[in-house]
Amino acid sequence: MLHKTKNALIAGMTAFIILTTQAQAVTPTPQMIEQFKQLPKAEQERVAKQYGIDPSILSGSANNSAAVTNPNVVEPRQNQTNGQSATTKTSEFDFNEDSDKDALKRFGYEMFEGEPTTFAPVTDVPVPSEYMVGPGDVIKVQLYGKESNEYSLTINRDGTVQIPDLGPVSVAGLSFADLRQELSKRIQQQMIGIESNITMGELRSIRIFIAGDAYKPGSYTVSSLSTITQALFVAGGVNEIGSLRNVQVKRNGKLVGAFDLYDLLLRGDASGDINLRSGDVVFIPSIGGLVSVAGEVQRPAIYELKKHETISDVINMAAGIKQGAYPKNSSIERYNANGLKTIINVDLTSAQGNNTLAKAGDYIRVKNASNQYEDAITIVGAVVRPGKYQWKQQRISDLLPSIWGDLLLSADLDYGLIVREINKHGDIETLQFAPGEAITSPNSVQNLRLQPRDKVMIFNVNDDTQNRFELNALVKKRVNKVESLRGDSLLDADLFKAGFETLDSTVTSKYTNQIAGVVLNVDTSAEQTLVGSEVSQMLSNLFEDRDLIKLSHVMSRKELLYPIVTKLTQQGDAQQGMQIVAISGKIRHPGVYPLTNSAKVTDLIKAAGGLLEGAYTERAELTRTQATAAISDIIHKQINLHAAINGNQQENIELEGRDMVTILTTPEWQERKVIEVKGEVKFPGTYNIRRGERLSDVIARAGGFTEYAYPYAAVFVRESVRMQEQLEIKKLANQLRRDLATRGISNDGSSINYSEAQLMLTDLENIQAVGRLVIDLNALKLGIKEADVQLEDSDVLYVPTIKQTVAVMGEVQHPTTHRFKDGLTLDDYLLMSGGSRERGDEDRVYVIKANGSVMMPTHNSWFSNESQISAGDTVIIPLDTEYKDKLTLWSQVTQIIYNSAVAFAAISGI
Repeated sequence: MLHKTKNALIAGMTAFIILTTQAQAVTPTPQMIEQFKQLPKAEQERVAKQYGIDPSILSGSANNSAAVTNPNVVEPRQNQTNGQSATTKTSEFDFNEDSDKDALKRFGYEMFEGEPTTFAPVTDVPVPSEYMVGPGDVIKVQLYGKESNEYSLTINRDGTVQIPDLGPVSVAGLSFADLRQELSKRIQQQMIGIESNITMGELRSIRIFIAGDAYKPGSYTVSSLSTITQALFVAGGVNEIGSLRNVQVKRNGKLVGAFDLYDLLLRGDASGDINLRSGDVVFIPSIGGLVSVAGEVQRPAIYELKKHETISDVINMAAGIKQGAYPKNSSIERYNANGLKTIINVDLTSAQGNNTLAKAGDYIRVKNASNQYEDAITIVGAVVRPGKYQWKQQRISDLLPSIWGDLLLSADLDYGLIVREINKHGDIETLQFAPGEAITSPNSVQNLRLQPRDKVMIFNVNDDTQNRFELNALVKKRVNKVESLRGDSLLDADLFKAGFETLDSTVTSKYTNQIAGVVLNVDTSAEQTLVGSEVSQMLSNLFEDRDLIKLSHVMSRKELLYPIVTKLTQQGDAQQGMQIVAISGKIRHPGVYPLTNSAKVTDLIKAAGGLLEGAYTERAELTRTQATAAISDIIHKQINLHAAINGNQQENIELEGRDMVTILTTPEWQERKVIEVKGEVKFPGTYNIRRGERLSDVIARAGGFTEYAYPYAAVFVRESVRMQEQLEIKKLANQLRRDLATRGISNDGSSINYSEAQLMLTDLENIQAVGRLVIDLNALKLGIKEADVQLEDSDVLYVPTIKQTVAVMGEVQHPTTHRFKDGLTLDDYLLMSGGSRERGDEDRVYVIKANGSVMMPTHNSWFSNESQISAGDTVIIPLDTEYKDKLTLWSQVTQIIYNSAVAFAAISGI
């Protein structure tokens, strides 16, 4: 019986739902709720899920719960288009359109970025005092005083409420405030000694209709407190062509109100958001005209337009103009009567421009202002506060009033530069001044008057003392950004350039018969090229790059002058020529400099940091290019530099473009040169030497040898010899690598163990040359001039103590060092080390003598009487290269390795 009753309830419930279901929502009746309560919980969930009903309504749990809940009725929309129709998406592939237009979105549509999931009424809205009560509303009455009671009363369909002990009270047509006043008055009159507190309980639900261009139009059950915006929220907002500015409410077929959502979104005005009643229709008409606003506005977007709205109204919708805008030169793209686009220029700073009527389809663009400063002065270099400053009829001393407070300690007080624009084309000229004199003597001619847009440059005296960590970090940061934008392109970082070169080569091939070649062995790496390109761009933009201006105090003189010299080179022409000069020789900062107005030789010397020690002041050479209409010639002029520096105007020649000054070196001038003497001499140490001084002179100055000295084994190291040896080792490594490659493809039948060959190459490449020069101090003691050596800078002489050992190295059974004994032969020392190994080459045994020379034994007898083994000698048995293969270079490699080991052992005490 119970099973049949359950099936009947389910069948009746299902039929009732089907018959009463509206297009979009279901309003459950009390009978339906009672039947639903009798179903098991699992059946309740299944029926509710199948027919889209909120279980809390049918089960009555909402009425039994004291807490007011608001179910989640909206979830994000699927395939959100954000107000853009599918047809407008085709413009993404129309590359004739401005890319800014693709970024614009319809304003206001992000407010409704969800779609409804349930049609439960919203119940968490506070009840206002003007709320009109009606049938279905629940009124809670709390009585206290002589008696305490609490009632939950529902307004009947006839508009009355039944109050215990008072009878029915008519509340139809009353507001909530009036209802409270009426009930309180009745209770006070009829129930003496009792006070009351009246509140609203559960509110009635009303059914409204949302029609027109809503996201999901249909019939909805909402709270009786719902307004237009809440109804739109439940319905998911408007669709792609729905209007936000003319949402209408119709009641009994008549228009009772319209709401412009822009009032709410732009001004926070919700006065038009009226309360809805049961049966109301919220109608969303199609959108009106659209106008796009882009450029320098606070909120670029696509806005809906009403009649008689002006450009000023549209700009206000876009939240106004940014501070970096140039409103005087704004424009409107508009279609004319012929269906063609026209451009209308408007001045948004004038009343006429602001009062221009906007039309549907307009595209308003507010242009940006220039990043250039009108009259600012820029100062860079060795100053405390580099940057841009206001120009106000000042001089250098006004901009830099103090040497200690405004210039860095490293600043060059004799050379500063002003870069000045001379015309509207951006051509420049340079003015030279002495910062120290300009600041300390404001009335001097060095205190130049500044003009708008001048650039003041202060340089460091010494470029090598600056900490450039932050500057290098800035370059690395920007290079990394550029590198990240390159992606995985196979062409180049500059795709446009690569494409143009391909196009250009295609066009050129039509008119030439040349065959394209392939460029090989490009030494410049891609990373180096990228860094160089970025640094070049940074220096070219030196006076506008704020980050680079802050770090300009650590930049070298050449780096600061790079954009100036580049600009002067570019603006040079056939009439004026390039206004640059050069200086070389004994000068602190040789290089290319801008030619300042009326600059003379002494000015160029100051610009280059002054003369170095050893400069020849009696004569300098000026090289000048003289060009006529027929020929160009080079002439040389001799200048008395000493006289020019001391004020002789005849010698202090005024410079011309492309001049080059060469500062000569004083004859017989030499920089400080030293030799280090170590070991067994009476006065070891570092000695200054003059040009042409010999080893015997320094040994005499060092007091000669001590009684424990062993001059025969002296070690003499020279830097020039070391560099030459290192170069020869590299040459041999390259030759061996080529020989291995040739052997690998030859057909001589020999085999090579490439792993061993690679190890041998690695050992060879890692050898550090010593630079030992073989000398004979014993012959020098005897006065033989041929044994004397002319000294060079950084030579090192080491005189060891008396040697009493003989070393045996190479392919022997036990390489070791033996005590020297008179009379022992080479064979004896080899036997003491166990003899030769199987891979040892006994036919090429050699001895490195204590003085660094090499002795080769003969085949018939080991040594003659003149070439016996001496103390400090080293016997070496090399590797038998024929044992492994026929590659003869192996012997050279092993010989170099052994010789280097012996040399390092000999000078280990240095």
